[in-house]
Amino acid sequence: MIPLLVEACPSFQSVLEEHRKYYDEEIPYVVLGDFARHLLQLHQQHQAEVFPTVARVIERLHVEGDHYVQEAATIGLLEGIQNVWGNEGTDPELFVRHLLPVSAKWWQSLNDFWDGKSKFVGEGL
Repeated sequence: MIPLLVEACPSFQSVLEEHRKYYDEEIPYVVLGDFARHLLQLHQQHQAEVFPTVARVIERLHVEGDHYVQEAATIGLLEGIQNVWGNEGTDPELFVRHLLPVSAKWWQSLNDFWDGKSKFVGEGL
């Protein structure tokens, strides 16, 4: 999962190396949170040209990944983007336009969950 994201966004490699001592490879959520922060920095620096490639990887994780990978892609990455961007005053919906269909459904599922429209992320998908 993480190597695919680094391949899609090579500038994340330096962040990965800098924080490697904090990462547990069995639990990728900390790395995914840092990746969400990195994407925000790229957006703020008007360097979002990798976003379509990142979105293709997110879609691949949702379509080809096992349950654990799909969950991490949704809860760790998509929700991470929503939280990190929103907490920093940037509308996370600016990222959604890059998502492909399956990932966009999971994004909406998160929105529905937090809006109280569903009890579970992914309900009805």
